[in-house]
Amino acid sequence: MSETLTRHVRIRVRPEYLPAQSMPQVQRWLFAYQVDIENLGSYAVQLLNRHWVITNGEGEVDEVRGPGVVGQQPLLQPGESFSYTSGCPLDTPVGTMHGEYEMLIPATGERFDALIAPFRLAVPGALN
Repeated sequence: MSETLTRHVRIRVRPEYLPAQSMPQVQRWLFAYQVDIENLGSYAVQLLNRHWVITNGEGEVDEVRGPGVVGQQPLLQPGESFSYTSGCPLDTPVGTMHGEYEMLIPATGERFDALIAPFRLAVPGALN
């Protein structure tokens, strides 16, 4: 699990290995991750864009950028939260992810990056 607080925006991520959807015989391991985004501030914030850095067990890096998350650009009023689940395939049984969400404060037009702390994607028992 990872947890980060940036400018009153808390981001928690809980990864999970999906053995039924993985195919180790062809070097494909699938992981799901649940993200909880919570606005602890006193002003509304909107998630505009995502940026993920995915590193496999051999150190190869893949970056994913795009608008919103799961087709949405949620607007979070003070005290509100937004949760979603997504997935990540890897070609090794272990890897990591981290990144940031570009956030907008609609009242001022200010933008900032809410950091997503690194978290491990690992098949149970792959690491001692």
